[in-house]
Amino acid sequence: MQNINEIDKLVKLISKLPGLGPKSAKRIVLKLINSRDDLMKPIANSLGEVYKNVSRCKTCGSLKSNLVSCNNCDTKNNKSNKICVVENIADQWSIESSNIFQGYFHILGGTLSSSVNERKEDLLIPSLVERVKRDSIEEVIIATSATVEGQTTAHYIKDSLKQTKVKVSKLAQGLPVGGEIESLDDGTLFSAFKNRKWIENNSD
Repeated sequence: MQNINEIDKLVKLISKLPGLGPKSAKRIVLKLINSRDDLMKPIANSLGEVYKNVSRCKTCGSLKSNLVSCNNCDTKNNKSNKICVVENIADQWSIESSNIFQGYFHILGGTLSSSVNERKEDLLIPSLVERVKRDSIEEVIIATSATVEGQTTAHYIKDSLKQTKVKVSKLAQGLPVGGEIESLDDGTLFSAFKNRKWIENNSD
C-alpha cells in the first residue's frame, strides 16, 4: 500500500495525544476520512477557532476566550471568597465536574521541582498573591498533588501568602500519597476537600 504523506502526518500528530498510539491514531484518521462532513470538517473548523480565540488567562491561568473577560477570575461573578489552587487545567476540570467546590480557581501551570527551583518565575504564584489582596479572598485551598513536587509547591505557596494574612488550607484525608488530582474519583475528592487541614499562615 502506497503511503500518503498527508495521512501519515496526521497519524503521527494524533498519536502524540495522551492515551493514543499509532494504531489508535490510524483508526481515528480512518474514521475522520469516512466522515468528512460530519466529523472532519467540523473538527477542523473548531480546532481553528480554538487556536485563534482561546488562551490561558495571564491572571488565573485558566482557559479563556480572547473575545471576552475571563469567567474564572472575574470578580463580578461573586462565586465565593475562596480560591482553589491547582497544578493544571485538568485538575480544575476534575474538581469542577465533581461539584465539590464552587469558588474561584488558580491554575499554576506546573509545580516546583523538589531540588531545583528555576521554574518559580514560570508559575502564577505572584498573580495568586495579588488576587488574594485585590479581591479580599478569605481562604486559599491548596489542591496540589500529593507528590514531592506538589508538596514542595504547596510549601512555597504558603510562604508566599504569609504577608496577606489569608487563611490557607490544603487537601488532607482521602488524598493518597503520590496521587494526582485529575486521576481521583469524586468520592476521594469530596473527602479530601471536606477534611482539608488549616495551615499556619502568620508572618514572623
